Amino acid sequence: MGKKKTPIERIYNLKERFSYWFDSKMTKGSLDLIKFLIIISIVFALIIAGLIILFKYNEAGQNAPVYWNSVAGLLNSSIPTFDEGSLGYIILMSLSGIAGILFTSVLIGIITSTIEEKIDSLKRGNSLVIEKGHTVILGFYPGEYTLLEQLILASSGKPECVVIAEDMDRLDMEDNIRENLDIPKKFKIVCRSVDITDPASIEKCSVDTCKTIIVSPTDDLRTIKAVLAVTTLLEQKGASEINVNAIISREEYRFPPSIAEANNITNLQTNAVLAKMIAHSCTQTGLSETFREIFNFKGCEFYLIELKGIEGLSFEDLLLRMDNATPAGVFRDEKLVMNPPADYLLKETDRILVFSEEIDSAKLTEEVPLTQISPSSLPMEAEESTETIIIGSNETLPVFLQELPENVSCAYLVGQDFAPEERDMLEEIAKKRNLKLVYKEDDPKARETLMGLAKTAEHIVILNDHSLDPEEADMEVIFLLMHLRDIRQRNGFSYNITVEMQREHNQKLMGIGGHTDFLVASSMSSLILAQLAESPDLVSVFHELLSNEGNELYLKNAGLLQLEGSYSVRELRQQLFKRGYILIGDMDADKYSTFSRKLDDTVNLSKEDCLIVIGEK
Repeated sequence: MGKKKTPIERIYNLKERFSYWFDSKMTKGSLDLIKFLIIISIVFALIIAGLIILFKYNEAGQNAPVYWNSVAGLLNSSIPTFDEGSLGYIILMSLSGIAGILFTSVLIGIITSTIEEKIDSLKRGNSLVIEKGHTVILGFYPGEYTLLEQLILASSGKPECVVIAEDMDRLDMEDNIRENLDIPKKFKIVCRSVDITDPASIEKCSVDTCKTIIVSPTDDLRTIKAVLAVTTLLEQKGASEINVNAIISREEYRFPPSIAEANNITNLQTNAVLAKMIAHSCTQTGLSETFREIFNFKGCEFYLIELKGIEGLSFEDLLLRMDNATPAGVFRDEKLVMNPPADYLLKETDRILVFSEEIDSAKLTEEVPLTQISPSSLPMEAEESTETIIIGSNETLPVFLQELPENVSCAYLVGQDFAPEERDMLEEIAKKRNLKLVYKEDDPKARETLMGLAKTAEHIVILNDHSLDPEEADMEVIFLLMHLRDIRQRNGFSYNITVEMQREHNQKLMGIGGHTDFLVASSMSSLILAQLAESPDLVSVFHELLSNEGNELYLKNAGLLQLEGSYSVRELRQQLFKRGYILIGDMDADKYSTFSRKLDDTVNLSKEDCLIVIGEK
């Protein structure tokens, strides 16, 4: 066995050691560089003065002034004149002056570079935010401004600060916002360049002093990372009580309830919510815009209020006596009862869920005798059977089929080759709903396929392909929509189209109207997030309105309800409440909506008009 070799230790020469030492000094930052430069310069000036004294180039007994003149000459970068001393003195002091020029140049360069770095850092938005009671938005997508629009509306002209964090240049964010939004003077927007998935980076937004945190709609995985990052930071800062509001599009990515509750996380699954909205809207033209108005800060919105004088009143009494607002539910013992029974007795400590323009607009009127109505005497709604064509598919199709209105008797599924297990699941849902499914595997992009569908269509739904990039998926939807609009216009067809899109700016390319309802994932998500951020107590309200159970939003045709004619708002409330609905507004044949009218207002209804209600199926 051979003898183990001892590794030969390398010997570094003086040049290599000095080079390494010098490089280390250069990387320690501007302040260390300035210190190093000053020390070297003073040492050099002292050496020059020492040489002058050593070689006796100075006047006898004048040693101290030599040291001072050498240092001053270096600092001033001054060259001595010929009559200031001997030739040796002039040469050595000139070297000190030349070194001073180099010293000054390097010092100015270091300071300039430091200032430029600081300015560049400020431009990128790397400084700490010093605010309190502000709103933090994690995530920013150019072209998506609904969330900011809603927060501006919610501020109602009061001073408000919003901090926007995203991993992009601060100036780019600010330019995008300024070019697309009118920012009130009292509304302050602060942008910061931040990795929203890194707790250390998020810290510069002062999340521990804010009033609420919103994770702006983005892809699910990034949203989850951002939520985990900010909740981790809040826990470290001892500020776990601050609400974190996020939208998760897919059901499988939702936060477990125990974790969500422990970290004050409010999350909704938008894909399922959007599928439900699309299902309700596809046969009720104008409902998609109603959803936007309900969740918009412009006009009427939901409030939880305390109202004196309600002790002992039934909910029906409250409904028929509340003016300037519509009662929709009761909040008691931290639980919401939406659309309670007629004989539900109120307590003075109850908070009332109202739909109104202002939080303090609701008031009780004197009791007015009304005609007693028996529910059994009311005509039942009898909607004609209809069919719906569904182009495309995604994971929310089962929810969509479950939520289709009862009068949809047949659904055509176009352009999808479903696996046997998928068909079995869809058929099981259809069987429970008494819904017939017809599978058409023809290419929906082919014009002849679209023409064949359009000839018999009443309602067409275009679902977005969630497996594709949002921009690519939206463009596929846009091309289908353009062809369907062209076929309808050229042939005089009258079908309506309901479209699911993912990006707000893509929807804007197609305009509005034209018998087309748009439901945009990012836009609806932003509306809901803004509401939850401003009114955390309304979480249970939105969960019920947007879930698959409980009370939901509907358009009810006045003709089918046999409510044509003139009615006071009080009479309409009574008529609809007996049918199990709460009236919050009405929509005329031109799809113009009016919400929360006064009790004594008269509403003239034609058979094409619709009543906007909250109720169960």
